[in-house]
Amino acid sequence: MTYLIAGLVVFLGMHSVRIVADDFRARTVARIGLNAWKAVYSVVSIAGFVLLVWGYGLSRAEGGFLWHPPRWTNHVAALFMLVSFVLLAAAYVPGNRIKARVGHPMVAAVKLWAFAHLLANGRAGDVVLFGAFLAWAIADFIAARRRDRAAGTDYPVLGLARDAITVAGGVVAYAVFALWLHVPLIGVRPY
Repeated sequence: MTYLIAGLVVFLGMHSVRIVADDFRARTVARIGLNAWKAVYSVVSIAGFVLLVWGYGLSRAEGGFLWHPPRWTNHVAALFMLVSFVLLAAAYVPGNRIKARVGHPMVAAVKLWAFAHLLANGRAGDVVLFGAFLAWAIADFIAARRRDRAAGTDYPVLGLARDAITVAGGVVAYAVFALWLHVPLIGVRPY
């Protein structure tokens, strides 16, 4: 569990700079440049991600169930994950109504992903991993929406075609991941 926690601290810590130290980030970007900041951000984030994936794998081998979720929670999690993939697609399709309404659909997708996986998993490592991501995503979403309000940010809507692409892209990505990629990448059958 130590490696998992260390990975979460590094990964989510780097992703929390904008939440807790936005002025520090702005000063650092001004001093070293945006590309250098992105390079440091990427290297630290990748190192944290590798550490948390390794630590999570070790925690799965340890077992340590805190509870045994009922089977129906897998179906609820699957439904939430479908919505999460649509939110994720909304982050990348410009001009869709979901992004205009939510503002930060990728962070909303992470919130829903973490919550869905907390419902369907009861091991200690699951609670640490998904609980940490849920707490981070809630804090990040609040901070991002606050920045949007302060800046008067308005996300444009460019038509129904963008909405259709967003939903279709999210549904297709969900189907591909759930049916073909979840088992080889994660090692768990989602259904």
